[in-house]
Amino acid sequence: MTDRKTILITGASSGLGEGMARRWAARGRNLALCARRLDRLEALRTELTAANPGIRVAVRELDVTDGDAVQAAFGELDAELGGIDRFVLNAGLGKGASIGSGKAHANRETAMVNTIGTLNQAEAAVEILQRRGEGHVVFISSVSALRGMVKAQNTYSASKAFVSALAQGLHAELDNAGSRIKVSDILPGYIRTDINRSVKTKLMTEFDEGVDALVKTIDAEPTRALVPAKPWKAIGPLLRLLPEKASRKFI
Repeated sequence: MTDRKTILITGASSGLGEGMARRWAARGRNLALCARRLDRLEALRTELTAANPGIRVAVRELDVTDGDAVQAAFGELDAELGGIDRFVLNAGLGKGASIGSGKAHANRETAMVNTIGTLNQAEAAVEILQRRGEGHVVFISSVSALRGMVKAQNTYSASKAFVSALAQGLHAELDNAGSRIKVSDILPGYIRTDINRSVKTKLMTEFDEGVDALVKTIDAEPTRALVPAKPWKAIGPLLRLLPEKASRKFI
């Protein structure tokens, strides 16, 4: 396990991003926090630095679908904090509706943030780490990437499949080149956040338990992991292998 000192998190104004920021702040990590809601980030920075006076926290308002803005923000934050050694590409949307139901705007917005937004972040993060020669890039995907889902989650699952494929391809490229940049494809299961508020499932993990598992897993820097391991390490392969109708009970 590598001890990363300075961590950038996108989508840090709520949900898993905010939860991860709290955990790493309590462990003395410096943080760069990005999201579209700057007021939430500023309030979080005030709270975290008051509770953990030894750390530095920098914030930026950021729309990850704007590639130029991502490039500028990541570069500025890297300079401000003296070098970021882990980028957590967490910003994402879970809006959606059945295809053809007249709510294409929600599906387009989710697809843009989760695909183009993640690509923009990866481009900027890897460019910075390539210059430094080492570091850690974390793609926050989803167990829904393992199998196409229905209705409101159809576009979401397709976009997360893109995220995982991007992570896997980047890992292979860097690993083949002998790079010291590590890439992790992290697939959270159902964790009780706003993005899952409409999901009805017996497989829901409570927020604090889910965030604890997420941070522990990311700190171990695996190439790929389903989080929390129980039950998803067992269920994940079934989502790929079971006949479609049988797999639906899990998603």
